[in-house]
Amino acid sequence: MNYLKILLNGIIKENPTFVLLLGMCPTLGTTSSAINGMSMGLATMAVLIFSNLIISLIKSLVPDMVRIPCYIVVIASLVTLLQMIMQAYTPEVYASLGLFIPLIVVNCIILGRAEAFAAKRGPVESIFDGIGIGLGFTIALTLLGAIRELLGTGRIFGLELYSENYGMLLFVLAPGAFIALGYLIAVVKKVAKI
Repeated sequence: MNYLKILLNGIIKENPTFVLLLGMCPTLGTTSSAINGMSMGLATMAVLIFSNLIISLIKSLVPDMVRIPCYIVVIASLVTLLQMIMQAYTPEVYASLGLFIPLIVVNCIILGRAEAFAAKRGPVESIFDGIGIGLGFTIALTLLGAIRELLGTGRIFGLELYSENYGMLLFVLAPGAFIALGYLIAVVKKVAKI
């Protein structure tokens, strides 16, 4: 299988946020700013790549009866490692994302890709699938965060484009996440003709 096709599949055709509508908890909960969205996307992508790799390597060793619990242990171990690394090297990002980092363990994107792709393919294809799906998720969260931050505070990545006095508080709050995501999904479906 063509690796570029696997990559593009995760970014466009099977984008977890805009097409599959998976991982809505971190999507709506962490995208109050572009940096938070990007950080959550990259954290999820790291777990996705390594869990896909490990699961594709151990798939023949794991009996069907304990397949899902085994995958969850792999994912939970990777998330714990990621959490410790983030707490040590990026404490501001870790504090900003808070509870959403441990929730990566139960993110249906990761377990879904482990079950649907990594458990049936080789390690290299699984890595590329993790990169593609992770990039699609990261792009979606960053875009949603940038739109919410711009409309809510007049900033993007902390750069002030206009005064916060003209921002719409609604977009910084939870209802703004639903509104912005709905419009983004509509635009993506129209442009990509998905």
